[in-house]
Amino acid sequence: MNDGAVAAPTQRVLDLFHGVRLTPTQRRIAHCLVQHAPAVAYLSAAEVAELAGVSQPSVTRFAVALGHDGYPALRRRLRELAAGTPDGPTDAGNELQQAVRAEAGNLDRLAAQLADRDRIAGTGELLAASRPLPVLGLRAAAPLAAYFAYFAAKVLPDVRVLDDGGSLLTDRLEQAAEAGASALLAFVLPRYPRETLDALREARAAGLAVVAITDSPVSPATEHADVVLPATVGTDLVFDLHTAPMTLAMVLLQAICDAAPADTQRRLEAFEASAARRQLFLG
Repeated sequence: MNDGAVAAPTQRVLDLFHGVRLTPTQRRIAHCLVQHAPAVAYLSAAEVAELAGVSQPSVTRFAVALGHDGYPALRRRLRELAAGTPDGPTDAGNELQQAVRAEAGNLDRLAAQLADRDRIAGTGELLAASRPLPVLGLRAAAPLAAYFAYFAAKVLPDVRVLDDGGSLLTDRLEQAAEAGASALLAFVLPRYPRETLDALREARAAGLAVVAITDSPVSPATEHADVVLPATVGTDLVFDLHTAPMTLAMVLLQAICDAAPADTQRRLEAFEASAARRQLFLG
């Protein structure tokens, strides 16, 4: 069988999941369907569950999440796709290549949004003026908050990462506000931890302007943020890809640097001098 004949049904199965928010378990099932297309169209729900390493009810819930009455209806749809005539050779590649290429599309959409430079510049000024600058990211968003804060600390005098939930989180928000903070940068990504949304409410109650980097302009963060900066999250693998949100974070950091170029240059030079004195880096 030629590569085009294999790629066509694989792409048609992938299209079933486009734009659908799936849980990690459901993505395992989706990944299994793609890996074994078109043969999987002739398996029972129990067989799919065993193949994907999930429970049979999870397969049923997966089918419902895709808009079907149950797994039998989804299997009929899969058989229709498997029986369809391939459109001819394609260079779309396998499901892993397609997941990576989908990220390129997410970056293209982000680039289009950044045509409005004034909005990003204004947000950068808002965050640059906050002393200290608290940066919130819980669960899956914690690494993005830490990455942003690592570099932001080189150009801002006081950056505070808030990556632990619990009762102390509100304390740390209030302490930041009392210390002079005027804004909060929050990373709010699926599956939207309840503690994150609670923290956004607490931040606004403390008088902080909330800037949210999130996956969609209609995410739950929009109800609690003064500025919403959307960047699509990749959903084609078992776990999310955060390429676009990470890129947007660094674009926003550039805007912060541009808001006070003289201070930025002075702080960067001071850091480089300190790093050289302590021989921090090999290159």
